[in-house]
Amino acid sequence: MIDYSNNNSNPEYSADHVQAQDTTKSFLANVFTYMSCALAITGFLAYWFGNSPELMANLVDPMGGATFLGYVVMFAPLAFILVMSFAFSKLSSVALLGLFVLYSSVMGVSMSFIFLAYTTSSIASTFFITAATFGVMAVLGYTTKQDLTKFGSILIMALIGVIIASVVNMFIGSSMLDLIISCAGVLVFTGLTAYDVQKLKRIGAGVEYGSESANKLAIMGALNLYLDFVNLFMMLLRLFGDRR
Repeated sequence: MIDYSNNNSNPEYSADHVQAQDTTKSFLANVFTYMSCALAITGFLAYWFGNSPELMANLVDPMGGATFLGYVVMFAPLAFILVMSFAFSKLSSVALLGLFVLYSSVMGVSMSFIFLAYTTSSIASTFFITAATFGVMAVLGYTTKQDLTKFGSILIMALIGVIIASVVNMFIGSSMLDLIISCAGVLVFTGLTAYDVQKLKRIGAGVEYGSESANKLAIMGALNLYLDFVNLFMMLLRLFGDRR
């Protein structure tokens, strides 16, 4: 017996469903646009500074350690994240976007240090591996019907463990622990990519496209995916990068 009460057959329901899908796609398009632009800024500045001895002289002293400015650009990104997160409700979308641009710029300068430790060819190949992995997991997060909420909670707890282990290893300097942290980090950020995309898909379905709130959420969503990409890249580089 055919059930004619199914809401899918209702023209109003179908129109609302299509509109919600369009809103979600437009929201995610904004998210990925912001993220891509931020990555482009970071990549450009990292390459520019990393391949300029004159600019790197401002970040690294003659003894091989970091200068005062070098330490500033290493720790400043955390300050930007804290400001964007805790002042989210008070900041306008324009101010939030400005902070995101500044953050990605400082991150670019900070990441220029990788050019001192790894060969340019291995950095480039790792970037493409990261982009491919990120792309696959983003598509998976968008298309899967599986609710990833529980997995997200587990991944966040695992991320906290990775951070704690990284801090501990700064003092003990174990190469084995570093390998374990890198492998765990790859798994965590690969999973978080799918989880964050699914979460943003749901957020996009519930916002009014073009509104101030939607724009702010898109910027913060771009920040989350940016962090997933950059951290996945760094973990893969630690595993597969060719050191100088």
